[in-house]
Amino acid sequence: MQFIVAEDRINQHILRILSQDGRISNLDLADRVGLSPSACLRRVQDLEKRGVIRGYRAKLDPVQTGRGFVVYVAVGLSEHTKEAQEGFEAAMRATPEVAECHNVAGAFEYLLRVETADLPAYKAFHTDRLGTVAHVRSITSYMVMGTPKDDRG
Repeated sequence: MQFIVAEDRINQHILRILSQDGRISNLDLADRVGLSPSACLRRVQDLEKRGVIRGYRAKLDPVQTGRGFVVYVAVGLSEHTKEAQEGFEAAMRATPEVAECHNVAGAFEYLLRVETADLPAYKAFHTDRLGTVAHVRSITSYMVMGTPKDDRG
């Protein structure tokens, strides 16, 4: 696999700016990276076509959307079969409180990013949703106390 983006500082600059402000106009973006608007647009379209830029998102206020209480959850499964993993992953895809689900290596199988309105809502998720999923052996919760850095778009 060839990583064209890493070889080109202008593309890196374009991606950095777009990850901070996906709504920036092409004219402003071109000005900030030192290209003509047409050259800048060609680069952005090429990055989109290659799948480097997979889409654009709105950054929402988590408190105003009822998702201001964030918990990272380590989940261990009782079975290490493909069927158990697929069942767990399907359950997490269908659970709106789960913002991210990662299959990881280490002492547990999954790391979740769970977003709810508050502690009682998380407790309900923990007990009524996650605690009822087949093959869940262990659940360890890490409540986020503050977020000094978050570069996710």
